[in-house]
Amino acid sequence: MATGGAAGKSQSVLTTDKLYMENTLLRVAGALFCHDGKRAATHTDRIALNSGVAEKSIVIRPDPSLGQPGPLAHKIFIALIKKHSGYGPTTRPEVSFTKRELMRLVGRSDWGGRDSEQLDRALKEIHYAFVRTGFKAKDWFVEHSFNIFSEVYLERREQPTDPIEACTVTLARPIIASLQDGHFTCLNHTLMQELGTMGQALYMRLFFHFSNLYDGHHQKRLSFSKRYDDICGEWLGGLKLHHYQSTIERDQLGPHLRQLVDSGFLASYGITRAKNAEGFVIAFRPGSAFFTDYDRFYRRRQHSATTITFDREEQGIAESLKLAYLFIEKRRGQTQGAIPYVPSKDVQVAKELLRHVTFTQAPDFVTYALAQAKKTHFDVQTLGGLKQYLPGYLAQLEQRAERTATAAARIAQEHAIEERLAYDQFRRRKIRELFASLSAAEQGRIEAQTRAQVPQHRRRTGPLAGIMFELERDRITAERYTNRISSFDQWKRNQAGH
Repeated sequence: MATGGAAGKSQSVLTTDKLYMENTLLRVAGALFCHDGKRAATHTDRIALNSGVAEKSIVIRPDPSLGQPGPLAHKIFIALIKKHSGYGPTTRPEVSFTKRELMRLVGRSDWGGRDSEQLDRALKEIHYAFVRTGFKAKDWFVEHSFNIFSEVYLERREQPTDPIEACTVTLARPIIASLQDGHFTCLNHTLMQELGTMGQALYMRLFFHFSNLYDGHHQKRLSFSKRYDDICGEWLGGLKLHHYQSTIERDQLGPHLRQLVDSGFLASYGITRAKNAEGFVIAFRPGSAFFTDYDRFYRRRQHSATTITFDREEQGIAESLKLAYLFIEKRRGQTQGAIPYVPSKDVQVAKELLRHVTFTQAPDFVTYALAQAKKTHFDVQTLGGLKQYLPGYLAQLEQRAERTATAAARIAQEHAIEERLAYDQFRRRKIRELFASLSAAEQGRIEAQTRAQVPQHRRRTGPLAGIMFELERDRITAERYTNRISSFDQWKRNQAGH
């Protein structure tokens, strides 16, 4: 049993930088990331959690040529989720990194080809891993199949061997939807930065379980136990199992658990033999840092006051990378996944173009420009080759806007005429219904006034005379009972209400 009184150390994490981890992603991450860097690439077998339990099953298929994501991939994953958390728990799916951020991300003061390729491989390890989840939602079962990183966009200076200059990663749609529905665990990223990747994985799962068990009272009674082999498989990506308690304590999990005790997150832990089966069980008790964070994250609802920090520069990285990829897709007829990277010169041109066209207009511009180039048999090799077609496209946009405005004005005018005709029919019907509801004496007075108003030469018999008489009678009736007939504006409001 290891215990610690880390009151002084736990004060260092009172200023907390929050990380929002979607709950299904938290479970997937535990099985997906292998924390043994030497063995991760050899783990290519299918991973199944809660097999046979349809309402909470998870199946993971690592890429057969890359194996499981290793410690560096986990480090990148946490950094990406942390940056995404800065946008708030309900936000856009893209996360972008500049070259400087990438260097800091992998802990490098220099940025060369070897560092870049390690990052590239780590991103691919996550991107190519396939995940299928099943769970019960109300009275039906829902299954999602996805890659955690659904899209990865990379910028290199020119050659495939050049270092990565920037990247944008898109998180899977089910993860974003679940975040927006509030299915996430709020974690202390400040504390996590003090831990290694294995310590972070242990912390995330323990915080999740403690917060689910905690009732707000009886802090000393709160504990959680789990089999050692399940921890290695479900939380730590298939970590090698040891058969001696001393080895687990001294060389494997012990150093990371003692870090959690020193930080104040754990009050204690104990590794004991399983009573009714082979193997070991590890019991955990939360420390003061857990209860402090639980109060701030859940009782006081501080996460609801998160300031979204997604800025225009961040958006510009993602949009310029996507536009550069789009150009290659349309020029070569390739899908985004078949394009390994885009050169920096295309990304710079994309930034220039996006000063003149919106991101939503960009696909239309590329299609237009490539069509214009084809007319003159110009084989465009770079995005810069399309800049000459920008004035023509902008002129076309202006003409299109004018035509749209003209068409909209014509439609509005036609609609106004149709409305007025419909109102006239309504008004005429209401006037005649009103006249029919009047007493015989009142009807007689209105008809006498009508005969007096119609000129003598219009009192001839025939259809036209009858129409003229009815129109004049309608006019007089409306004048006498104006307050009983809806005006045009009142009629329009009633129509809108329907």
